[in-house]
Order: sequence, then structure tokens, then C-alpha cells
Amino acid sequence: MNEFIAKRNALLAEKLIRGLQSRNMSGYYAPDSAEALRIALSLIPEGGSVTMGGATSAHELGLVEAVKAGNFRFIDRDAMEDKRAAMLAAYDADVFLTSANAITEDGIMVNIDGNANRVSAIAQGPKKVLFIAGMNKVCPDLDTAMKRARNVAAPINALRVGVNTPCTKTGACMDCKSPDTICCQFLITRFSRHPGRIHVILVNGDLGF
Repeated sequence: MNEFIAKRNALLAEKLIRGLQSRNMSGYYAPDSAEALRIALSLIPEGGSVTMGGATSAHELGLVEAVKAGNFRFIDRDAMEDKRAAMLAAYDADVFLTSANAITEDGIMVNIDGNANRVSAIAQGPKKVLFIAGMNKVCPDLDTAMKRARNVAAPINALRVGVNTPCTKTGACMDCKSPDTICCQFLITRFSRHPGRIHVILVNGDLGF
């Protein structure tokens, strides 16, 4: 990565971390994926239960594989026949791994969900929520964060999961009411009333969508 882009990302992350702290959330900056993985694993208690929603960033980081190989109890909904049981188990997990569709420079996170298992777990349930977010997710303000979530993240995720929505044909949000829509619930996380629950690792470079 260009050294000036890396420097800019580090400076922007400082501002964002201050914003998160003002919202009772913890922020960390990793200059590369290796450091991000180290930080993430340090935040997961040995022997603890870990689960996740659909978090491409966690996979790209190698975090999911590291958790499976480590001294943790990974609740893998993809490997469980009873998907509902797996989703319900997430609410009592020690750590929930996720990402953000967008995050503002002052620490507000935006997420869109189809089944609501991810956004509901972010809002309530797991003892700790660990976000992995590439600096490509950072937006100047809430308005642009919402636009990014709807017009960048949502169409790409719709293509990824193979649903038949208008955005998979146009590449942009059509504000649809398609039976296949993945934009059913919108969650804006602007503050945490529970100290030590929400942790956000900002990673230099692009991760996820």
C-alpha cells in the first residue's frame, strides 16, 4: 500500500477511535492483517464460546480459521442442521464476530440485515461483540454511511448470497420490497450502555464489502 494512504488511514483511525470511546465503545487500529488478527485473538477469552453472523472481513483476516483451531468453542451455524438453534445460541455466546457495512468518522456503525440474526446479536445478547472493519468502510457522516450500506454493501452481499433482487441487476439499491430482499432491518449503533461490550478493530486497507 502507498505510504501516504497508510499514513492517512492511521490518522483517520485516531479520530474514529476517539469517537468510539466517546460512545462507550473500544477502538483499535491495526496497520496490517497480522496485527489485526493478534488484537482480535487477545480479546477472545480462552475456552470461550464464539460465533458470528455473515462477516466476510473475519474470514479474510483468517480470524475464523484461527478461532476454530484455537482453544475456543466455535458455534458454527453453517455446520449445524438446526440453523435456528445456532442463531439462538449466538445470544448467549461469549463473543460475537461481525463487521460493519459502514462506519462514520465519529464512530457510528451502520448495518443492514435480512434475517436479523446479525443485527439483533449486535444490539443485544452476546457478552462481547467484536467488529472487524477495513478502512474502506469509513464514511464522513451518517448520511454517507447509510448510502454506502445500501448502495455498496447490500448489492454486493445480495450477489454473494445469490438472491433475486433488483440490486443484483442494477448494482445499486432500488428500495425494493422483493421477497428476496436482504434489506429488512437497519441497525444504527451510536452508543453502548454496557462498558467493554463492543470492540472495533480498524484494519489498514480494504476488507469485506
